Amino acid sequence: MPGNRHTGRAPGPLDNLPRPLSERGRRGRGRRGLGVAAIAIVMIAIGGGVGSTLANGPLAAVGAVAGAVATPGPSMQAAGFVAQATEAASQPSQTDEPTPTPTPTTTRTPDPTPVPPAELTGYRSPLPHGRLTLPFGPSPWGSREVGGQSFHDGIDLATFCGDRVLAAHDGTVLAASRKFDTYMGWVGDLRPYLHRLDRKHLWMTLPIVVVIDDGNGYRSIYAHFGKVVVKKGQTVAAGDLLGYEGMTGRASGCHVHYGLFSPLERSTFRIEPAVVKRMLVPPRQIARIDPALVLPRYASRVPAPSASPTPSPTPPPSPSASPAPS
Repeated sequence: MPGNRHTGRAPGPLDNLPRPLSERGRRGRGRRGLGVAAIAIVMIAIGGGVGSTLANGPLAAVGAVAGAVATPGPSMQAAGFVAQATEAASQPSQTDEPTPTPTPTTTRTPDPTPVPPAELTGYRSPLPHGRLTLPFGPSPWGSREVGGQSFHDGIDLATFCGDRVLAAHDGTVLAASRKFDTYMGWVGDLRPYLHRLDRKHLWMTLPIVVVIDDGNGYRSIYAHFGKVVVKKGQTVAAGDLLGYEGMTGRASGCHVHYGLFSPLERSTFRIEPAVVKRMLVPPRQIARIDPALVLPRYASRVPAPSASPTPSPTPPPSPSASPAPS
């Protein structure tokens, strides 16, 4: 049996056991050092490659959001962020004043005007056999004022008490009683007047009146009925029976007061100041037109403007009388 190469003696039974860890560690460190050296050499070689790449230029940015704006740095300059920031800065700010839009020129729609009386057709006398007792125009019996003169705002027709009063034109009944003033074209607040009628129980002093919308922009007014047979909201045709001739309200005899006006009319009649003060009515009312303009039968009987109309037997207003048609 050969001897141990380190001791020169014959091998013993413990010679083939594993070496102690302390001995193995000392030998492993030598080999590990060689490995570390080898790794370092490899990394130097790789580092030389990276260094050569950086020497050729910076790395391009990765994952940049299109259109992002930030404070540019060296790497951002290389990645094109400066160009993006410059482009964004050149865009107009949301707070910039917008260019004013020219206001389109609009044409004002003219206010509607009433149909000229000459174009009104289809009218007939509300009292077929009536005689004209008081025309439209200046009169000491009127409670309206035109040009500083007392004025009668319709025509008075008379036959006998109880005669049939007919519709002068097709239309719709707006009022058929003593409560008619809200349809008479008052210009102003009517409430003080209506309150006075309630407070003093004066409704029975008013005439019974029918007001009809003629469907052509005008309203017909029929006053002093003894009795009416139509109702509010009813549709009538020219010649239909409205009621019977009477003398309700401020009248000394049976007759029909017929008036005609358009709610579109801008002209007004002034109410006598004494009547306004006593009755608390508004100071003005929409101007009426001469009914003889649509009732040719009475046209020849209308006096010239300079002529004095024949007085009617209708008495002047009493303290409790209303400014209703006479």
